[in-house]
Amino acid sequence: MRLTNFSDYALRMLMYAASAGDRLITIEETARTFKVSKTHLNKVANTLTRGGYLKAVRGRSGGLVLRLRPEMIRIGDVIRLTEPDFAVVECFATGNQCVLTGSCKLSSMFGEAIASFQSILDRYTLADVALMPQDFLGRLSTPQASSVARSRG
Repeated sequence: MRLTNFSDYALRMLMYAASAGDRLITIEETARTFKVSKTHLNKVANTLTRGGYLKAVRGRSGGLVLRLRPEMIRIGDVIRLTEPDFAVVECFATGNQCVLTGSCKLSSMFGEAIASFQSILDRYTLADVALMPQDFLGRLSTPQASSVARSRG
C-alpha cells in the first residue's frame, strides 16, 4: 500500500503550518520549501481548508494558518480526508469484478490490515510529528526565514 502524493503534501503542509505558529504561511513559500508544484499545493490547501484543518486569510498579506491546535489534528483523519480510497485489492474497489468475491478470504485479511493501519494513525496527532521552524530554515529563501535565522543565531 502506498499513500498518494496528495496525502504526503497535505501532511507536509500541516507540519509546516504548525512550525510557523501564528505566522501566516503562503502556498508559494510552502511550494519552495518542499520543491513541489504551487498548483498541486493549492489543491491540497483547498482540501485542508474545506476539511477544517487550515484557515485561509485572504488579501495581499494573507496566507494560511492552522485552524486547530496541532494536538487536535489526528493523522488518521487527515489521511481519510486526502486518500481517495483504501482499495488495496480489487474487491475493495468500486466496480469490483473479481470472480472470487464472496468466497475469497483475502478481503477480510486486507480489511483487518487497513483497519489496523488507520487505528495506528489515529493514535498520532500533528503535535507528535511537528518540527521546529529551524528544521525548515535551510529550505527557505524568504525574508522571514533569514530574519528568524539571524534572531536565533
